[in-house]
Amino acid sequence: MKDFATCQRIVVKIGSSTLTHEGGNLNLRRIETLVKTLSDLKNAGKQVILVSSGAVSAGVARMHTHRPTCTREKQAMAAVGQSELMNLYARLFSDYGHTVAQILLTRDVVEMPHRRSAAEDTFATLLEMGCVPIVNENDSISTEELNFGGNDTLSAYVALITHADLLINLSDVDGLYDRDPRKHPDAKRIDRVDALDDAVLAMAGGAGTERGTGGMATKLAAARTVVDAGIPMFILNGKDPTILYELLDGKHVGTYFAAK
Repeated sequence: MKDFATCQRIVVKIGSSTLTHEGGNLNLRRIETLVKTLSDLKNAGKQVILVSSGAVSAGVARMHTHRPTCTREKQAMAAVGQSELMNLYARLFSDYGHTVAQILLTRDVVEMPHRRSAAEDTFATLLEMGCVPIVNENDSISTEELNFGGNDTLSAYVALITHADLLINLSDVDGLYDRDPRKHPDAKRIDRVDALDDAVLAMAGGAGTERGTGGMATKLAAARTVVDAGIPMFILNGKDPTILYELLDGKHVGTYFAAK
């Protein structure tokens, strides 16, 4: 396993189900812990890119309305919530002496060479300046033809665009299990995956929670994208973001996907 301590450029993805309470409101304690931990990694010399969901949930909470039931409502809530989310991140990171930068992407950015090149330059410049890029899908204008289908997929492309050393997917589960641990208490966690073959893909199960857009299947698809490009990936439980320190200390937590 590649030592986490040697990884210089790290993409950390956190999903809506991990960022929010059961009722859908933002989990402020968890977000504060995440920001403090990432700031500490920055202080240790790491370059950190955060792929964060939560815009729609933040919009719903701000507008005191129901969960969106159609694309139109989702896009409106994303427009309201994205600014709320970025204001929160900007304030919290500032408390630890770091500056954030917002980047909203759609799939055409990675598919069109000139736009991808521009994105690569922007990320590189922000990282050189010491900023923490915070990335989300541009949900307020994204259409079916332009979206990534969730931030698991987005985080994989961000890892490619930024030439990251490691992708960490903070989820609401401890890693990949041989069976769904929510249905099978005796399910066993897979510590390491060296090949994403049919047997591994069959472990993915169904979709995630109501507050998230992805399940294990999208995480495995993201893993395949990055490991094929030589970038390892972890799936960790983001309930306590300080789990990142355990990686830094050389402990094996979650599920590790070895790069080819």
